Amino acid sequence: MAERSFAQEVEKLRLGAGEEFRGEGILAVTKALLQSGVSYVAGYQGAPISHLMDVLTDARGILGELGIRFEHSASEAAAAATLAASVNYPLRGAVTFKSTVGTNVASDALANLASGGVTGGALIIVGEDYGEGSSIMQERSHAFAMKSQLWLLDPRPNLPAIVRAVEQGFALSEASRTPVMLQLRIRACHVHGSFTARDNVRPDFTLKDALEQPRRDTGRIALPPATYAHEQEKIRERWPAAVRFIRQHGLNEFFAEDARDFGIVLQGGLYNAVVRALELLGLCDAFGHTQVPLYVLNVTYPLVEEELLRFCAGKRAILLVEEGQPDFIEQAVNAMLRKAGVATRVHGKDVLPMAGEYTGGVVLQGVRGFLAQVAPGLLPARGETPVDPAAAAAIQQAIAQVHGRPPSFCTGCPERPIFTALKLVERELGPHHVSCDIGCHLFSILPPFEIGATTMGYGLGWSAASAFNTPETEKRALAVMGDGGFWHNGLTSGVGNAVFNQTDNVLLVVDNGYSAATGGQDLLSSRAGNPIRSTQHPIERAVRGVGVDWVRTVDHTYSLEKMRGALREALTTRERGPKVIVASSECMLNRQRRVRPLAKQAIARGERVVRERFGVDPDTCTGDHSCIRLSGCPSLTIRPNPDPLRTDPVTAVVDSCAGCGLCGETAHAAVLCPSFYRASIVNNPTRWERWRQRVRGAVIGWLQRRIERRLEGLTA
Repeated sequence: MAERSFAQEVEKLRLGAGEEFRGEGILAVTKALLQSGVSYVAGYQGAPISHLMDVLTDARGILGELGIRFEHSASEAAAAATLAASVNYPLRGAVTFKSTVGTNVASDALANLASGGVTGGALIIVGEDYGEGSSIMQERSHAFAMKSQLWLLDPRPNLPAIVRAVEQGFALSEASRTPVMLQLRIRACHVHGSFTARDNVRPDFTLKDALEQPRRDTGRIALPPATYAHEQEKIRERWPAAVRFIRQHGLNEFFAEDARDFGIVLQGGLYNAVVRALELLGLCDAFGHTQVPLYVLNVTYPLVEEELLRFCAGKRAILLVEEGQPDFIEQAVNAMLRKAGVATRVHGKDVLPMAGEYTGGVVLQGVRGFLAQVAPGLLPARGETPVDPAAAAAIQQAIAQVHGRPPSFCTGCPERPIFTALKLVERELGPHHVSCDIGCHLFSILPPFEIGATTMGYGLGWSAASAFNTPETEKRALAVMGDGGFWHNGLTSGVGNAVFNQTDNVLLVVDNGYSAATGGQDLLSSRAGNPIRSTQHPIERAVRGVGVDWVRTVDHTYSLEKMRGALREALTTRERGPKVIVASSECMLNRQRRVRPLAKQAIARGERVVRERFGVDPDTCTGDHSCIRLSGCPSLTIRPNPDPLRTDPVTAVVDSCAGCGLCGETAHAAVLCPSFYRASIVNNPTRWERWRQRVRGAVIGWLQRRIERRLEGLTA
């Protein structure tokens, strides 16, 4: 169950030639794939391209009509290896995943693919997860393009440019026999706009044709001595062919090329930020009519030397706007100009930051700094700046008052009680080395749990604890891994490795039923049936299948007693060998997406529906707040103490409560104050329930009025 449905939007994919397509970037990419005659698509979900996988899933009917094969791959490596279908056959194929983590995983397959080259167009659509909204280490896909010689497209972030990049990407791949990488930043993925559609194209040469007419060419396989020939072919044939195609088809763009004796060279993906900066400085209008020459690199690798020299001819200086580090493009541009004897000065990382996302404000400062050096007369006076000083001061004041809040688990998340139980176990056994993985559970490293020392990659949690498999101490290391990471890489690199090396450490697999962190996609172990995927394969069966004997499954993580007991047993048992705990409860977000529509429908039909919520009795609460420190639930907060004799604020439960019951479990397991209560909210109650509620209200009201009268008598 993905986090949202595109069932209605995908009908736009049927639009034909001349019709206007309106939507967001992800849908435009899908439409461009269909217009390009793609034969197969594969991928692995991950921001910022998770929704592309969801769109393709919801469009499976349209894909089937066109004979297109679509797969949810087990990993990015599996997705990249799918492109092998384009090595010997004129089949156009596309794969998609998050970068750079997904590109790391896929790099072996990509290197082999790039070595032998392709016959059909091969397109790798990567979600460039770089900058302030990123969830991964800060690296660039550009390095992979250079390493394996994959052409890298970085189109301007508008729908016509993105669609053209997809279509021309396939053609460029075929013209140069080289895989092409299309880089999309998060804003490009979700930008809205329109373009003129073309008809969808059914491939002339199909997968059926390939199976019935098999071909092979040993010269395309990455095996010596062919690999030596591949390297020479890359330089002598494929590179010149790519440069020739880029020039002939105008993939890079020039704007106001001769307007000034200076200009700006920029990555296509940063076009909007640069144009906006120029607009704020009075040098461009809102429609992109610029007074400063622009050379837009919709293809950032390879660079086209002839185009660069043409743009720099007669210019004193250029500003190179290149996001991230190292400054690959800036170094290459400097080398090209100096070798050609061109004296144009190159500015870039001297006026722009070496690292970090180039937000609108950052680009504005960089462009202003460049113009201050080459054309100060064009800059508006400081008093003419469009920034309102009063507004800026208000923003700074608000920043000073707003407290930073670390990211945490969702309200009702079944992973929160796991770490609450681990905190309670640490009270008994002391702290343990905990190796983390990639996924929602990584929030455990932050307050209030502060559990976890390292994370090495998706599915590598247990491998990261391998060095701590030592007989010199009775204390065991604990590794945590999600079900997504388990099926991605953890079963082999983690569990298989642990069995083979006879580890005595513990693995805790968080089984919430979905690839939750990437949007709630189904997995092999998902409990729900899936019409196009095979699910319901238990994790416990898988780990036993590779040789783990000590396995415990906790099928309700909200039971702190069960979770604490399983953890305590795993960390203290005298039995040697690898130990695995499968902590299994459904992701609360996906559960709410599944249950709420059903409950709404039942209420509309007049059926009785009961929802549980929890609260805190302020008269009983001691104000200790241990319940908050042990669970960190966002629905727990504090309120003023109603008792005038006590100053400590009391705990309160806000309306976001999902009714998971962890707060009460925590209070009981940790021997805290018994202030939590459970309330049932009944829609369409029975007559008996209505009558009982009226009687209760009357009795409680009478007792409350009696207490109030007594208090009034004491104060009189």
